[in-house]
Amino acid sequence: MTITTLALTAYTLMWPVLVAVVMLVIGRAFYTEWKDARDSGIDLV
Repeated sequence: MTITTLALTAYTLMWPVLVAVVMLVIGRAFYTEWKDARDSGIDLV
C-alpha cells in the first residue's frame, strides 16, 4: 500500500466522521432547545 493510497483512503473516510460530528452537535443543540421549551411550557415550533 503506497502513501497515495493511504492518503486517499484517509481522505475518503474522514467525511463520514465529519458528518457524524456535525449531526451530533446539531442533535444535541436541538435536544437542549426542545427540553428547555418543554420545561418552560413553550411550543418549539
